[in-house]
Amino acid sequence: MMIFLDTSGIVAAMNARDSNHVEAKQIFQKLAKENSVLVMTNYIRIETHALLLQRAGREIALRFLEVDSWLVEWVTPEDERKAIKLLQKYRDKNFPLTDATSFVIMDRLKINNAVSFDQHFRQFGKYLP
Repeated sequence: MMIFLDTSGIVAAMNARDSNHVEAKQIFQKLAKENSVLVMTNYIRIETHALLLQRAGREIALRFLEVDSWLVEWVTPEDERKAIKLLQKYRDKNFPLTDATSFVIMDRLKINNAVSFDQHFRQFGKYLP
């Protein structure tokens, strides 16, 4: 099964000071046992590195970049156009462009679940229960 990785889920798992750390670690352990395919976008990779650098320090941020078992799906110009249309459609939500591109990629790859503690993923109906 393919599972999408959001920045909030990755940061929670890798940063022991994160309030969702214990839950995130349990989720990742469960997914590893199930041999789930973990996917993120290049936008998520950039965002996660920056956030880990800020919140957890250089070593953890570098360790994240060294993980090669997670697939990185590149956001195409067409994906970005679709994401902008999604933002225009849901004017009552404050989805950032990174999240909107994640939703578009999830749809394109037919991924229904995400490791995320971000309210935007819950609003869009994409998260691990």
